[in-house]
Amino acid sequence: MLAKEPYKLAINAWAEEDRPREKLMKLGAGALSNAELLAILIGSGSPNESAVDLMKRILAQCDNRLNALGKMSIEELMTFKGIGEAKAITIIAASELGRRREHEEDLQREVLASPDDIYRHLLPRMRDLDVEEAYIVLMNQSFKHLKTIRLSHGGITETAVDVRLIIREAVMINATVVALAHNHPSGNTKPSGNDNRLTKQVQDACKIMRLHFLDHLIITDGGYYSYQEEGGLGY
Repeated sequence: MLAKEPYKLAINAWAEEDRPREKLMKLGAGALSNAELLAILIGSGSPNESAVDLMKRILAQCDNRLNALGKMSIEELMTFKGIGEAKAITIIAASELGRRREHEEDLQREVLASPDDIYRHLLPRMRDLDVEEAYIVLMNQSFKHLKTIRLSHGGITETAVDVRLIIREAVMINATVVALAHNHPSGNTKPSGNDNRLTKQVQDACKIMRLHFLDHLIITDGGYYSYQEEGGLGY
């Protein structure tokens, strides 16, 4: 005797806080997984599978990469049980909108190709700070800005700044260029021994991951120290 397939609740039978639409309304789109967002688009699954489970299954076949999903054809998507022509077209249309938005953002992104560019980019965030803060600036191969992240607050050492976080953030957004920066509230731009050790750690980690370590800047209200310009990076 064949075992019965486990019964799965339809989305409208879930607890309200677990339903994708209600979750989006309460918490915002950023709180939803990729499968949940796609489930909202396709609207329904099948009698034995919710829309969320269906999209989880399809994403699993794409190694959970939206880029891979966006490359699938209508015919390839329709090979999945529960995906008809209309749902396949909806997924492809959403993927194309994502590509167009990314292209528009790329055209508008700030170019940070020099120490002075990075200094001007970070100064509004770091001006008048009375404690040390460290940031990474992530860029693509054309030195266009992708993301700026605060790494630490209240001190900067090789223990306060997690080098693994720097690499993880760069890999997650496909950045190829990394710049590190921190401030000296004293106004003195001269690097310390801790600054030198941290610079070496980040540079070595970037080399291993084939990322270009552009610079480490020490920023004050009146200027900056650039490891790149001062020859502290060895190139």
